[in-house]
Amino acid sequence: MRVLFFLAPLLGSATAENGLAGWLRHASLSCSHQCQSKLPANIIALNATESSPVYTAGIELQQGLKGIYGSHVDISHDKCQTPSAAVIVGTLEQYRKTCGSLKDVPDLDGDGFWIDTKDTVVHILGSNEKGALYGAFEYLSMLAQGNFSEVAYATNPVAPIRWVNEWDNMDGSIERGYGGPSIFFKDGAIVEDLTRVKQYARLLASIRVNAVVVNNVNANATLLTTENLEGLGRIADVFRPYGVQVGVSLNYASPETFGGLDTFDPLDASVIKWWTNITDQIYEHVPDLAGYLVKANSEGQPGPLTYNRTLAEGANLFANALQPHGGIVMFRAFVYDQLNETNWTADRAKAAVEFFKELDGKFDENVVVQIKYGPIDFQVREPVSPLFANLFNTSTAIELQVTQEYLGQQSHLVYLPPLWKTILDFDLRIDHKASLTRDVYSGKHFNRKLGGSAAVVNVGTNTTWLGSHLAMSNLYAYGRLAWDPTDDPKGMLQDWIRLTFGFDEKVLDAITQMSMESWPAYENYSGNLGIQTLTDILYTHYGPNPASQDDNGWGQWTRADRTSIGMDRTVSNGTGYSGQYPDEIAAMYEDIDTTPDNLLLWFHHVNYTHQLHSGKTVIQHFYDAHYSGAETAQYLLAQWQSLKGKIDEERYEHVVRRLEYQAGHSIIWRDAINDFYHNLSGIPDQFKRVGRHPWRIEAENMSLDGYRPYTVSPFETASGSVAIVTTSNETVGTATTNIKLPSGTYDLAVNYYDLYGGKSQWGVYVNDKKVGEWQGNNEDVFSHTPSIYLDGHSATRLKFRDVKVKKGDTLKIIGKPDGVEPAPLDYVALLPQGIVD
Repeated sequence: MRVLFFLAPLLGSATAENGLAGWLRHASLSCSHQCQSKLPANIIALNATESSPVYTAGIELQQGLKGIYGSHVDISHDKCQTPSAAVIVGTLEQYRKTCGSLKDVPDLDGDGFWIDTKDTVVHILGSNEKGALYGAFEYLSMLAQGNFSEVAYATNPVAPIRWVNEWDNMDGSIERGYGGPSIFFKDGAIVEDLTRVKQYARLLASIRVNAVVVNNVNANATLLTTENLEGLGRIADVFRPYGVQVGVSLNYASPETFGGLDTFDPLDASVIKWWTNITDQIYEHVPDLAGYLVKANSEGQPGPLTYNRTLAEGANLFANALQPHGGIVMFRAFVYDQLNETNWTADRAKAAVEFFKELDGKFDENVVVQIKYGPIDFQVREPVSPLFANLFNTSTAIELQVTQEYLGQQSHLVYLPPLWKTILDFDLRIDHKASLTRDVYSGKHFNRKLGGSAAVVNVGTNTTWLGSHLAMSNLYAYGRLAWDPTDDPKGMLQDWIRLTFGFDEKVLDAITQMSMESWPAYENYSGNLGIQTLTDILYTHYGPNPASQDDNGWGQWTRADRTSIGMDRTVSNGTGYSGQYPDEIAAMYEDIDTTPDNLLLWFHHVNYTHQLHSGKTVIQHFYDAHYSGAETAQYLLAQWQSLKGKIDEERYEHVVRRLEYQAGHSIIWRDAINDFYHNLSGIPDQFKRVGRHPWRIEAENMSLDGYRPYTVSPFETASGSVAIVTTSNETVGTATTNIKLPSGTYDLAVNYYDLYGGKSQWGVYVNDKKVGEWQGNNEDVFSHTPSIYLDGHSATRLKFRDVKVKKGDTLKIIGKPDGVEPAPLDYVALLPQGIVD
């Protein structure tokens, strides 16, 4: 293959960008005459029907070429012969009918396509119309990256199911959504203006996603009203030209709560008839509905177990209704019961296999069991769900999460494909044979026609779609991996960077390094050694709160006490979870010596002094990892700041704010987790860092006027466990101290709490000269779920740089409360340059 790169883009930051175009910017290239010679004179789209993906492919090619080359190219539909350079796009069958036979085209499967750029006429041909559209986007992606290679190749999807799930509610809110309100719903109905839906359709088609479930798995049955079914039809009409089918989530109890029946028993004749009629009605409005997504008997949702029916019987109820229409049921395996932690063998991780293994082969052919990648709930690291190795006769799909529910909620940069690849590439050794997870869920290993992947995405009306420009790399990469799970995370990332930010090598290198380091850093400062993400699982799933993991019925336990930590999931002495894997994998995890350190506490309960393969003790690893992760977060910010002037100001400043916040919040995480386990175990950090902060001035130790001390809970989310709040919500508070450090230039760090329900204002002064001010408006600036408490979610750290002080100067902070927010303050730190604290 001869590769031609003409990398002379229009660099610089003259034009602000808001992120709405995502990776489909198709930014203009300033290229040579040889580059211009690659511009086709004509586009031939072999279907003139405006709702067809091939027609759409023609439009996308025209618009993309206009953006990249700055030239208009005409489109035709009814002829094939052209006297000059052209792009022909269509299906193989359309090409044969219109243009005649074509040699050397490889076999195409499913939505596959063939692209040939070696001649003056570029051929983009799909096995179907979706494939042709995918090929058009592939061609534009090459050009937009300055790649004018002469290529001829075919590519086919690994699996037919490549879905995204949106957890949108009928009122317009989004559960675990961090990019603004729904693009689909508002005030109980489908929105009138579907412009954003069309833009989302383009993004999904460009990464070869073929279906979108538009409503929350915790479904509201009012979606089934006649008005909303008509609206659903309008949504489907927008997605259809892009080859994206619409699916819907269902509430299992709808026949009773919405339909007026006195039961929702899946074997009751009236219930069966009701769902059949509803399904028929939906298909009248959406004739190409992809199918249903069902969450049943999980986290309080109704389901067939209410009537002592099996989950298979519950799924088959919908499968039978869908079968005449060609739809499928995605039935979530996220089913578990409340548990008692005092029962040593109780283990939520076992639930999926316990509920579904005995049902293998009892699901109808159009049922796909949708399995979360790990057995708990989108944690920072989990072993692959053993359910994949226990369903030999049932179609499965893997469920990933693009929205960063437990992983920083888009206020933290976390590039997820390296995490996903630990699951996709894992060899389950079923029957002592190579059994990569990606081959199991795709249907390849068990020779099943259905299979694939689904990702919880949760885009919103924010122009960044997900709440952060950098988070869009995860959606882009998900589509790539859904098509080909062998794809390389770094290579995908760099394609995304070029498409999103241009070709500058410094930009490419910096964002690549930042992104590839981000997941290991987040794992280090949030929860490592397989202990799960040590966040608050009872509230926002965002900030640190390790104690919340235990003494509850949810089963995300660490079983930490004063001497030991970790879940014993062995067969010999624990919950028996390890025995759910095939023999070779079970044996590996059963033995503490062969269990990888990064999953040690997932499978074994050990003393804090247990020595890892690295030679460190568990507790010292905790201390070191949390310091290391927070240090990396500071470096992420510095790397991005090195790109000032190379990225447009709007996106640059947007990302700077988030990385500054992440740099501060990583320290809050670091201190909270280390202080918690230091307090619990009583074992000191061998480097004497934990609990020692010589540069800090605790707010409660300052002279207070209008402020009072406040004991924070959980204790570890305040330095020294105490913060200060104003004495009333109408009182302005002042905290004053004399600087005892040597005269010099310092960075001034402030730790405060930003509560939902108020927007306090603070100012910091040196000798009555203001050196900084800020407002408690995180809920308007960042993407994570806000908190109404002083805790690890609301804790925020910011920094004012290059503050000149003299020994004996007066440092003063004035806090003005607002609403329910009493201008809370934790500490101030004067840091010599280069010191993190």
